[in-house]
Amino acid sequence: MTVFKYTGRSKTGEIKKGTINATNKNSALTRLREQGINPRQLEESTSILHKDIPLGGKVKTEDFVLYCRQFATLVRAGVSIVESTNILARQSTSKALKKALEIVEDDIRTGIPLSQAVAKHPKVFPELFINLMKSGEATGNIDDTLERLADTFEKQFRLKKKVQSTMAYPAILLTLTIGVVIFLMVVIVPQFVKSFEEMGAELPTITVVTVAVSDWLTQFWWVVVALLIGVVVLFNFLYKTNERFKYMVNYILLRIPGFGPILQKTALARLLRTLSSLFSSAVPILQALTISERVSGNPVISEVMIEARKSLEKGSTLSEPLEQSWLFPPMVTSMVKIGESTGSLDYMLEKVSDFYEDEVDRAVDTLKSLIEPMMILFLALTVGVIVTAILLPMFSLYEQM
Repeated sequence: MTVFKYTGRSKTGEIKKGTINATNKNSALTRLREQGINPRQLEESTSILHKDIPLGGKVKTEDFVLYCRQFATLVRAGVSIVESTNILARQSTSKALKKALEIVEDDIRTGIPLSQAVAKHPKVFPELFINLMKSGEATGNIDDTLERLADTFEKQFRLKKKVQSTMAYPAILLTLTIGVVIFLMVVIVPQFVKSFEEMGAELPTITVVTVAVSDWLTQFWWVVVALLIGVVVLFNFLYKTNERFKYMVNYILLRIPGFGPILQKTALARLLRTLSSLFSSAVPILQALTISERVSGNPVISEVMIEARKSLEKGSTLSEPLEQSWLFPPMVTSMVKIGESTGSLDYMLEKVSDFYEDEVDRAVDTLKSLIEPMMILFLALTVGVIVTAILLPMFSLYEQM
């Protein structure tokens, strides 16, 4: 977007001066006239304060859900697509979304369909949104499509946040435990070691080991820090650049007892709801599988979707390749079979998705109730071992006295 400085008169004859964002001069003129300003002078601003500085292209899910809801309400109320986009751009609190909507509005005014206009901003508008917009434009049910999108994104967001909030507690407690252990080993233990050496106390095995670890950490703490940083950087690099490594990480996570089934149900709920939304919007099944493969967020599930698409291209049913994968429980494949035979696949997938979302809620609550005492016990045992290693020599000294 470009910033233009303008001078003009309002409908009451009052002189107006200011700036306006637009993709080009003609668009700026149109915007000013819509605001009731007759521009007398309009030129591009050269001020450094008005330069377009990238602020990141990501939009928060909650902001996007709100946009879909408001867009659907405006369209259902009879407001045109162009005017709705203009209203939402002006009131959006997300800078990335606001900037994208302003450009989308200008594109729509030139006659470009909404689906093509939003497709130019893949970082802002998800692929699912773009494809459902195409379907909504073809059927004329844009308001229903937007409501369905808002429901889909909102439920996926809540499910993701539920899992993240559950794992945040053990992560924080584990970080706290590591911090406490390092503090005790580097600061507290060395002080007691000096006292034991001066008194000539005989150190038990647990104390000898603790002192050895403390000495090593005190001298080579930078090795630990360097290793941690190196592992994190290497992991992120491989995860982003190596598809095989990414696949193995996700496969292992799905196989972890306790935590794996929760990730599996979360991924299934997201996949099935996405497919349900696509089928409800009359998106062809092969195209729906291709989209689901790209937006699933899990390469293990994406691989199954690829196999399902290949199977369908050969004339098979959707349920057959799903039955061959351990990722899809019998309930899912059975419901898919029923949906295929009755022509209500979108409805069946939505119901299975609802079921797994409820299952994730229950499983997460159960896991959280188990993790909390286990992490507290782990913290207590870790600190207890170090404290015991310090206290045992002191008891031995007291007995000698």
